[in-house]
Order: sequence, then C-alpha cells, then structure tokens
Amino acid sequence: MNQGINHQYNYQKLTTIVNNLIDNNPLYLENLDKQKMIKEMNKIFDPNSVPDVNSISEAELTKRIKSILSLHLVSGMLNDFTPEQMQIFDESVKRGS
Repeated sequence: MNQGINHQYNYQKLTTIVNNLIDNNPLYLENLDKQKMIKEMNKIFDPNSVPDVNSISEAELTKRIKSILSLHLVSGMLNDFTPEQMQIFDESVKRGS
C-alpha cells in the first residue's frame, strides 16, 4: 500500500476506535475532546511512524488507544488541581512507589 492509502486507512480505523471508546465511556465523553483525540491518534500512528496499522490487531490497537486516552484524561484532571491538591497527590504517589 502506498502512503496515501495507508494514511486514509489509518485515519478511518483510528477514528472508528476513538469514537467507540469515547462514546462508551462517560469519563472520556465528559472530559476529552473527541476531534482533538482523533487528531492526536493520527499524529501518534502516522504512516511514517507506523506504516501499517493493519498489522496491529484490532484488540491491541484498541488497547493502545485506550491507554493513550486514559493518560490524556488523567493529565487533564491533574491540571485542575489546586497547589494543595497537587502536593497531596504527589505525596500519595511517592508513598505508593
């Protein structure tokens, strides 16, 4: 497959997975911008970096995208913390490691 076809195929496949994950998770739906996440996934899984997304199983690709969405969700939540809440969070993380 040439790069143009790969890019279109990747875009369609990634868009479907992102839409499905966000639409079926209230936390994602409330806190993530779907279009922004689609753009982010297309940047991460760009055909230059990942020439054939088709070689990754649907389950594995969904798992990877879900992990990335969760990371964006958590990082967005941390941005809303007050300095005091961030200090409590940091201390909890330090104790947990």
